[in-house]
Amino acid sequence: MGTGVGGGKAIPRRKRSRRAGGLRPMSDINVTPMVDVMLVLLIVFMVTAPLLSAGIPLELPKTEAKALGGEKEPLTISVDKAGKVYIQDKEIKIEELIPKLKAIAKNGYNERIYIRGDQQSLHGKISEVMGKVSGAGFTRLAIVTDAQSQ
Repeated sequence: MGTGVGGGKAIPRRKRSRRAGGLRPMSDINVTPMVDVMLVLLIVFMVTAPLLSAGIPLELPKTEAKALGGEKEPLTISVDKAGKVYIQDKEIKIEELIPKLKAIAKNGYNERIYIRGDQQSLHGKISEVMGKVSGAGFTRLAIVTDAQSQ
């Protein structure tokens, strides 16, 4: 081995880290906390998603008709027992119904529209809504009811 400055014995060099205490920072990502958070969020969304689809609470009339099959979610117009009109779950005035439907309809006048009316709402109000929608050119209308228990 070589000699150091001044002709003494060779002193081996130590590897020194930049941090005090000699520990290097860990460069690996710990994914366990991220997975835990994602699982908690998944559970929260799974529990709350069905609650969000209910929309306006209505007591639908009971019939023996079978459910219609659908490939995607249709536009829904609801009339509650007080006579208020909703598109999806936003309240609107009856005068604004047709302009809003035309703006929302993706397939033009061929869009499927479901009309939901509370069992205790006035028949005239539901008929007025249906008349306005069909008079505007929308042809694929359906009234939503609950299945009658036997």
